[in-house]
Amino acid sequence: MRYHEGVTRLLICDDHAMFRQGLRSILETEEGFRVIGEAATGREAVRYALETHPDVILMDIQMPELDGVAATKTILEEFPDAKVIILTMYRQDRYVFEAVKAGARGYLLKDAGADDLISAIRRVDEGETLLRAELAASVLDEFSRAKSETPEHPEHRLSELTEREATILRLLAQGASNQEIAVSLGVSEKTVRNRLSEIFSKLRLNNRTQAALYALREGIATLTHES
Repeated sequence: MRYHEGVTRLLICDDHAMFRQGLRSILETEEGFRVIGEAATGREAVRYALETHPDVILMDIQMPELDGVAATKTILEEFPDAKVIILTMYRQDRYVFEAVKAGARGYLLKDAGADDLISAIRRVDEGETLLRAELAASVLDEFSRAKSETPEHPEHRLSELTEREATILRLLAQGASNQEIAVSLGVSEKTVRNRLSEIFSKLRLNNRTQAALYALREGIATLTHES
């Protein structure tokens, strides 16, 4: 839910104070951005995120107390509309893969320029997913392997969703929040949450990012490629 229309509220999570300050100095000069908090540990990140409900969270992978993957998973369990961008030094970091599985919208290298940072935040805030094709394919492959290894739960296909469930999945893949889906369909947010739970159960997925990737595989969404 966006509480301040037209303003993207940001939470910066990194254990290096100078890095946080550098990000803040860049972002606070950008029109339409407002940094609403900083977190130096994973536990602080979870607490601030659940207290303030930022629009976009910049999450360092390597965090004390609770790493970025665990913090992301915990936040999304309580605040499923959170849009998390993972910050990492390494493009091939295994933790990035795990974070995407946990529901992160993608990742950004820490040596990215200011223009790339601002563009990434705007794109994620608008509902895009910052994933290279090969990373998305790897995540989808792992989902497929998990399904094939559990024959007692046969793979469910998109055609097995109801028309309303397919519509909700399509809206989710387009970046809509629960509130926006509810408004679009004329139902309550609770109804949307319940329907999403049913969709995740049928498709054997765990979160919104996985659902968006599934929708990509089924031709509902178009993958955003990194430059």
